[in-house]
Amino acid sequence: MNVEIDTSAFTEEAYELLSELEDSLLELEASPQDQELISRVFRAMHTIKGSGAMFGFDAVAEFTHEVETVFDMARNGTIPVTKPLIDLTLAARDQIRAMLDAAAGGEPADQANANRIIAGLRGLSPEKKGGGGSTAPAAPSGKAQAPSQAANEPHIFRIRFAPNPEIFATGTNPLLLLNELRELGECRVVANTEKLPDFEELDPEQCYTGWEIFLTTELGENAIHDVFIFVEDECDINIRLLDRDQVMRDQETTKKLGQILLERGDINPNELEKALMPLGDRLVQAGAVTPDKVRAALTEQQVIQEKQDKKKTAETATSVRVPSDKLDSLVDLVGELVTMQARLNQTAGTIGDHTLQLIAEEVERLTAELRDNTMSIRMLTIDTTFNKFKRLVRDLSTELGKEIELITSGGETELDKTVIDQLNDPLVHIIRNSIDHGVEAPDVRRACGKNPVGKITLSAIHSGASVLIRVTDDGAGLDAQRLRAKGIEKGLLSPDEEISEKEAFQLIFAAGFSTAAKITNVSGRGVGMDVVRRSIEGLRGSIDVTSTLGKGTTITLKLPLTLAIIEGLLVMVEGEYFVLPLAAVEECVELSRDDVDKAHGRHVINVRGEIIPYIRIRSRFEIGGTPPDIEQIVISEVDEKRIGFVVDKVVGQHQTVIKTLGKNFQHSEEFSGATILGNGGVALILDLNKMVRYVEEEEIRELDSP
Repeated sequence: MNVEIDTSAFTEEAYELLSELEDSLLELEASPQDQELISRVFRAMHTIKGSGAMFGFDAVAEFTHEVETVFDMARNGTIPVTKPLIDLTLAARDQIRAMLDAAAGGEPADQANANRIIAGLRGLSPEKKGGGGSTAPAAPSGKAQAPSQAANEPHIFRIRFAPNPEIFATGTNPLLLLNELRELGECRVVANTEKLPDFEELDPEQCYTGWEIFLTTELGENAIHDVFIFVEDECDINIRLLDRDQVMRDQETTKKLGQILLERGDINPNELEKALMPLGDRLVQAGAVTPDKVRAALTEQQVIQEKQDKKKTAETATSVRVPSDKLDSLVDLVGELVTMQARLNQTAGTIGDHTLQLIAEEVERLTAELRDNTMSIRMLTIDTTFNKFKRLVRDLSTELGKEIELITSGGETELDKTVIDQLNDPLVHIIRNSIDHGVEAPDVRRACGKNPVGKITLSAIHSGASVLIRVTDDGAGLDAQRLRAKGIEKGLLSPDEEISEKEAFQLIFAAGFSTAAKITNVSGRGVGMDVVRRSIEGLRGSIDVTSTLGKGTTITLKLPLTLAIIEGLLVMVEGEYFVLPLAAVEECVELSRDDVDKAHGRHVINVRGEIIPYIRIRSRFEIGGTPPDIEQIVISEVDEKRIGFVVDKVVGQHQTVIKTLGKNFQHSEEFSGATILGNGGVALILDLNKMVRYVEEEEIRELDSP
């Protein structure tokens, strides 16, 4: 029988395990005596090796076996956890990922690098420095003895192994697992064939057999779990120490038949109660016990069984792995449904049919719930992204001869998966910049009276419909005067131009701008921070910099929660519709002819004693026609400033499904997308940050022109 195996499940799981492995290794470097972390690293390696062999990734399995062998020694206390071991294991983690990428069609993995890693790992063996591997031979299963469960004399385990019927489809051969158990000690196997169907109904691709194994071994329970570690989710596995009572109480008593049958699950408590009650009656009649004591003993057994059942239920997986493209398709369909629901509402209002209006309202309610649930499915915590940077900080600070600690907070903050996917590169550039330009070398920090170990803090917090991500370092800070001088040198500023400290900080995002004295592998070419700005603006976000000379710098990214569906404010100018992100809108006020005349040609309005500048949408996009006598100003917060946008009419709140603009409109950077209205028309979504910046730049050019 030939079964085609889908390896995508293995590679996806392997990538996740490699990510967890990196986190565990970085934690282990800080706590080298933590046995739980050592075991976690071992289990990750064991799972990758076992699954890799099962799915045909033999090279991955063989290479991972070398790392697993070393951590088996560390787990047993044969070798200590040292920095060279962590360095080699991190390098091995990168090599495994390269091998997986190569198997998926990427660049071939460097075999010479793999050989160097293996040689280094073997050199850590206490008895065979640079020799042929571990002092303790490891079977292909990667099984290992947990020191806490080892014993001087053998114990008897009963193992119930009931594979799922579809286990063959994953490439697993249960007989090989039974053979691995036989290697642990004396083994007796009893097959359970009660689920085997008649021959006519038998499916050769299904597994109907289960096994009950009685294993006598000196190894602990961990060794048995290691055999099943990469198929635990596909099987019902129960391991019980049959002589647990003797181990716990050092007694030689033999279990009663009823107790054995109950523990095995061959009978339930009710059946046992029926069988024991006659004996109980006789004991009661003999005056040995009271009826209450008999019932209490039976109840005790039942409670213990129920507790075990609840624990097993709680451990059942409650999540489902879904490919991201299917999720994206679902979001697109929900977006189309939102658009159709808007059309239904408009049609119901136009016709005036009461029944149809009630249906439209109910559909609107259900659509809103479906939209919210779908968007919540796309929301992921940002801690996975944050954890990736621990390795970056560790490696780069070592390369630059600095001591830097990364502190993360707010990892539970949720963002749309699409936003998280595009956030990695900007954060990489910012953190690299903080390490290279921000945090000083240890001797410089000591001379300044600082702790030689610098700190970079990466945090996230919700702020309305946005998320604020901050990267803070306690380094040298930004010198506004030096930045201004560099800006003049680069031709970004005129020599007599005065700028604020905040404007000076924004110069670091200009293309080609760098204050590095020399070009290094990390920085100095003036690329990176300009990419950060473009990337963040591409996510409809904003970026802000605050800094104190000698104390440090904070870079704040303000990002929308999602890029698919937003709440917007629908406005109209001469029959043309536009959408402003509702999260940025603060209030709407009227603009009369008297207000315009009082401003004497300036685009400002007095709102309760505050002078607020505004931009006319009609003038900005050269829309013809005559404005109404009373216009509307939508006042929004842009870059921490209150700016007004003048429109003819505010239509109202609009559930906005964002559609990207085509290639012909890529130059229209003041629009972040478009949406389809209920009447089938199109409304452009304004990018308020870019619009304000372009208007300010044009005004500066006009002032500078003769």
